[in-house]
Amino acid sequence: MTRVAVLFGGISAEREVSLASGAQCIAALREAGFAVTPIEVGDDLAGTIAALQAAKPDAVFNTLHGRFGEDGCIQGVLDWLGLPYTGSGVRASAIAMDKPAAKALLAAAGLPLPAHVLVTPEELEAADPLPRPFVVKPPNEGSSVGVTILREGDNNPHGRRAAIARDWRFGPRIMVEPYIPGRELTVAVMGDRALAVTEIATHLQFYDYEAKYADGGSRHVIPAAIHPDASAQAMEVAVAAHRALGCRGVSRADFRYDDTAGEPGRLFLLEVNTQPGMTRTSLVPEQAAHVGIAFPALCAWMIGQARHGA
Repeated sequence: MTRVAVLFGGISAEREVSLASGAQCIAALREAGFAVTPIEVGDDLAGTIAALQAAKPDAVFNTLHGRFGEDGCIQGVLDWLGLPYTGSGVRASAIAMDKPAAKALLAAAGLPLPAHVLVTPEELEAADPLPRPFVVKPPNEGSSVGVTILREGDNNPHGRRAAIARDWRFGPRIMVEPYIPGRELTVAVMGDRALAVTEIATHLQFYDYEAKYADGGSRHVIPAAIHPDASAQAMEVAVAAHRALGCRGVSRADFRYDDTAGEPGRLFLLEVNTQPGMTRTSLVPEQAAHVGIAFPALCAWMIGQARHGA
């Protein structure tokens, strides 16, 4: 029987998401016939390494999200230990988590991206870096942590911008992009196959952390009710982005689709997530189920793709 260690928890802002992903994957892998050792990860790296060495797994199922879990750090540790693991390797994980670096590669591949500028908190406090509305986001976080939209009609717009800048806790740089009206789309990729296009609808201001994870925060429409040309383009771009970044296993590409002037509209690739959520109701498992792949089968496929290196 194949022995699998599941890493979950972690020390990022997305720990609670990882705990949920890990619990679901542990159950699914056992259902699929694997011998599973759960390893809850905290701030004791030596303890995590000792637990992995004691488990002697044939492969590691990584469900860690955010910093240290999907940015190449734990991938480097697993490479050092010679353990195959699910998902992308060090290089692709690190680049995808670094939004400016990822954008450089994706732009070189000719993919449709929104423009962006990088500013310091001091520069943001002093002036609007782009015409409003614009989006402020950390360059190295996931799950929309720290993302804010600044609009022309905000109450006390300059004071709000300055407050965001003064309270910034996500490092020395801030990424600023123009706000793209329209719809939120996402496409999961398994290996070299795009699964489907999902539209994510929310009653909140945008698809932020609360919309992603709070009960009733969002509604998924699969397949997205968009122009067929836009749907085909989204699936093609998702696979191209997966390849451009050197991803392996499963990834998820997130888009804005501006159809406000009519269809087929314009598609903008926002980012590629190398460690998408893995609860049964998360976007990737939902798309897999839509094309006939049950959750235990998806997890088993990911184990089959597990590698180390690169």
